[in-house]
Amino acid sequence: MSTVWFAGRIKVRPHLHKDGIDMDGKTRSDVALIGGGIMSATLGTLFRQLAPDWTITVFERLDEVAVESSNEWNNAGTGHSALCELNYTVEQPDGSIDISKAIQVNEQFLVSRQFWSFLVRQGIIEHPRDFIVPVPHMSFVQGETNVAFLKKRHQLLSQHPLFQGMEYSEDPERLREWIPLMMKDRKLDRPIAATWIASGTDVNFGALTRMLFQYLEREGVDVQCGKEVQDLKRTRDGMWQLRVRDVKTGATYEHVSKFVFVGAGGWSLLLLQKSGIDEGKGIGGFPVSGLFMVCENPEIVRQHRAKVYGKAPVGAPPMSVPHLDSRVIGGREYVLFGPFAGFSPRFLKTGSMLDLLKSVKLHNLSTLLAAGAKNASLTLYLIRQLMLTKKQRMDELREFVPTARDEDWRLVVAGQRVQVIKRRPRGELQFGTEVVSARDGSIAALLGASPGASVVVSIMLEVIRKCFPDRLPEWENKIREMIPSYGVTLRHRPDLMRSIQAETAEVLGLHRMEARTDA
Repeated sequence: MSTVWFAGRIKVRPHLHKDGIDMDGKTRSDVALIGGGIMSATLGTLFRQLAPDWTITVFERLDEVAVESSNEWNNAGTGHSALCELNYTVEQPDGSIDISKAIQVNEQFLVSRQFWSFLVRQGIIEHPRDFIVPVPHMSFVQGETNVAFLKKRHQLLSQHPLFQGMEYSEDPERLREWIPLMMKDRKLDRPIAATWIASGTDVNFGALTRMLFQYLEREGVDVQCGKEVQDLKRTRDGMWQLRVRDVKTGATYEHVSKFVFVGAGGWSLLLLQKSGIDEGKGIGGFPVSGLFMVCENPEIVRQHRAKVYGKAPVGAPPMSVPHLDSRVIGGREYVLFGPFAGFSPRFLKTGSMLDLLKSVKLHNLSTLLAAGAKNASLTLYLIRQLMLTKKQRMDELREFVPTARDEDWRLVVAGQRVQVIKRRPRGELQFGTEVVSARDGSIAALLGASPGASVVVSIMLEVIRKCFPDRLPEWENKIREMIPSYGVTLRHRPDLMRSIQAETAEVLGLHRMEARTDA
């Protein structure tokens, strides 16, 4: 028998055969990661650095990793840093603007940049340009009320060290320099304004996820695709027993692990419910799908080099903020516009039509009913979105691109998101990400959506803090090596913040904007 330290406790590890199968026929590992997306890939990479002797098994129900929410076609690819997203700077009833969420998100994205830079310096990621490229981030508004809001927002943000370099303009000529495609043939019959900042990014989270899993497989991590975790339960000795189904053959087997992380997108809620932990009770989920208009006509694409975010329509969820995005996918450039909301009861794009129904339990029924009563405007918004025709979608696009032609744009279905509905405050939709973990730290699940992947490293550090508090003193030096700002609030250390911005920009190749010539 051998012993290993785990979560601050000594556990006895039974002898395993060389193929990882225990004497009782069950497969075992120290860590089980459910879901082949950016969350599991990042947590697995952190564990490989912090505890290289731990055994890790990954279960992904599809044939490949990075197919669902992390796939580059299933998300907007915005390196969410609150540079352009107006829903992170909410106007209060008294007219003031709260920028605290914007500061938090920006700092968290810098944490991700530090970790990615560490991976580049270690040779784990060879070519950062394959997953992250510099793209200016912009906010664009129309109408006197919105222009006044954007001007006030810029005044507040530009005074903060994290947002230095952000420009504001109401001058149509200046806007033509920034966004020629959007300004071409635009009627200037109402006030318009925009902010522009060069330090924004476009991130291919699908490519990054695949890079990290390739590294994990080189390091001996067992990445099993085509394997669906159907159930999980606690054993008498405090372990977790997973029932795993081979999707192709239908055969099932059991896998035992000391720690389980559920990073399975929308399905995380269903698996969290099956775990039976008290912390998962009372939580519901509301699925929302998204659609984007895509243009790949090079004559049009080369006229737009920015991620431009507007304001969400009244009654729409914050994640529905319209934006016109430069994207780089597979080395090719596109322009995407959206999202248009859709509805499906599936909790994954490849999920089941029964997912929503299966998530309704006695312990969360009152929460779901309260959410329905509180979010009537959201329901009406979704109904209107579902009824949109191609012409109506193109009319919305022409608010951003007046010269848009039907033949240059096609519709694609993006990923499925499940918004969290919590017991307290009852029925409130949570527009963000949340870690739910057992009191003993033996299991954690990630629920929610945006900003999600952009702040993945901060979220996974939260998992580590919650579930492995006894190991933190031992791991802190290594964490600081990977993330120099660990334990520091950057807003209070502007010199360190500027140093980190400059260094990570250099390592990731973000320190210079490529010159572009418009058609």
